Amino acid sequence: MFVSDFRKEFYEVVQSQRVLLFVASDVDALCACKILQALFQCDHVQYTLVPVSGWQELETAFLEHKEQFHYFILINCGANVDLLDILQPDEDTIFFVCDTHRPVNVVNVYNDTQIKLLIKQDDDLEVPAYEDIFRDEEEDEEHSGNDSDGSEPSEKRTRLEEEIVEQTMRRRQRREWEARRRDILFDYEQYEYHGTSSAMVMFELAWMLSKDLNDMLWWAIVGLTDQWVQDKITQMKYVTDVGVLQRHVSRHNHRNEDEENTLSVDCTRISFEYDLRLVLYQHWSLHDSLCNTSYTAARFKLWSVHGQKRLQEFLADMGLPLKQVKQKFQAMDISLKENLREMIEESANKFGMKDMRVQTFSIHFGFKHKFLASDVVFATMSLMESPEKDGSGTDHFIQALDSLSRSNLDKLYHGLELAKKQLRATQQTIASCLCTNLVISQGPFLYCSLMEGTPDVMLFSRPASLSLLSKHLLKSFVCSTKNRRCKLLPLVMAAPLSVEHGTVTVVGIPPETDSSDRKNFFGRAFEKAAESTSSRMLHNHFDLSVIELKAEDRSKFLDALISLLS
Repeated sequence: MFVSDFRKEFYEVVQSQRVLLFVASDVDALCACKILQALFQCDHVQYTLVPVSGWQELETAFLEHKEQFHYFILINCGANVDLLDILQPDEDTIFFVCDTHRPVNVVNVYNDTQIKLLIKQDDDLEVPAYEDIFRDEEEDEEHSGNDSDGSEPSEKRTRLEEEIVEQTMRRRQRREWEARRRDILFDYEQYEYHGTSSAMVMFELAWMLSKDLNDMLWWAIVGLTDQWVQDKITQMKYVTDVGVLQRHVSRHNHRNEDEENTLSVDCTRISFEYDLRLVLYQHWSLHDSLCNTSYTAARFKLWSVHGQKRLQEFLADMGLPLKQVKQKFQAMDISLKENLREMIEESANKFGMKDMRVQTFSIHFGFKHKFLASDVVFATMSLMESPEKDGSGTDHFIQALDSLSRSNLDKLYHGLELAKKQLRATQQTIASCLCTNLVISQGPFLYCSLMEGTPDVMLFSRPASLSLLSKHLLKSFVCSTKNRRCKLLPLVMAAPLSVEHGTVTVVGIPPETDSSDRKNFFGRAFEKAAESTSSRMLHNHFDLSVIELKAEDRSKFLDALISLLS
């Protein structure tokens, strides 16, 4: 059931208990976890933190810990499946679920005792009505065993005929109701999409408790920016949520003119910015950032010689010397940096890039360290999905979690270096896919497969990295193709996961159109295609549109998917 009062029905309940936190491996979940940890620290709440990257890990961890805990908090996992069916908990176990995945499973919505959903009601959830989905088991067979022996045989026969007619009617109604229920559930569960960021939901809880700090506000901003960077929400939703956070930023970071209230220069300060849509440009060179931002790379078509020429023309139009553009941003002439944003925006408009600037936030730690919210998202994501073999998934999770604290800026800078590697590899892979025509139209969708042995292929075996690569590849393909029909198609992408097990990761991306509502239908389609061909598939990831598949089943799986979506 949905929790209406987070303070009373959630926080005050767990405050006096030992709780277990299951946190999914994405940046928004990490930020929500940091906010909750800070609240728990304020109130001395005992908790255990367990990172989970998929359903298998969640089930294993739950079995391991279920004897010691009654209260479980799930962040960014658990809302879109029937939790009780998967975990089979005891009757006194209670789950608090704060998850952005939609649609929310109907059993979770209508379970009043064990499942409490920490989900904002103003998201248009469109949950079907209870009576359309659930029905009390009626006794279909009602035997009339109390016939009075004294009644006439003809009367008996008439009554029997009436009962038979009544039963037939009841059965027909039941069948109609079941058919209607199937249709309603199909319409409700057909598309997968994302709701309000979990970090924002947790920040609102902190605000209700009057315990919101600047650090918590920054984590909420990073959580929202993660959703925008990964294209999980529409531009409209992003702008609305930025407006909400902007009010909190003004409240926390206003400067009073009188001397008694001025903050020390080395304090953390957050500011709203209308900044450039270039990745990590303040920690890289402007040239590298232009080449590795998917927006500019796709618009210039940088994988072609003509595209490289257009980039040179763009820089010439701004009047920036190449020497300045290719050195670190921090070392550029101050005179150039002062109106750089305006110069870039003006030239970008001439080159048909109307959305070169975007609403975002930045944080300053004293004079030296300044980060944009998107910088932190890329750094944290790279730390979490790091291909380095020196640690387990949990180690990478802990590193990523630590990088969000201002006391661990060295980890954040390490994350930025990893992010640069990842972004370079992404653009190189996109260039090779487009130049060698690896993106093929399969009829109802586009398909691209990364081969074993492709440079940097191991960087894309993890779900978030592969999803981001697929989204950027689709943007670039749409800009490069002349085929109008192909511009409106979704993309299915596969990358090798494990050579020894012979498995591939497959991800489905909705079409890249301006009016796209970011709703993804591939989760259900993958399920049906695998079922009909009995392909060996594992739906282990919390996003239903990401699956693991046996490499030898790939061709029959794709054939089934084509016939299903045609």
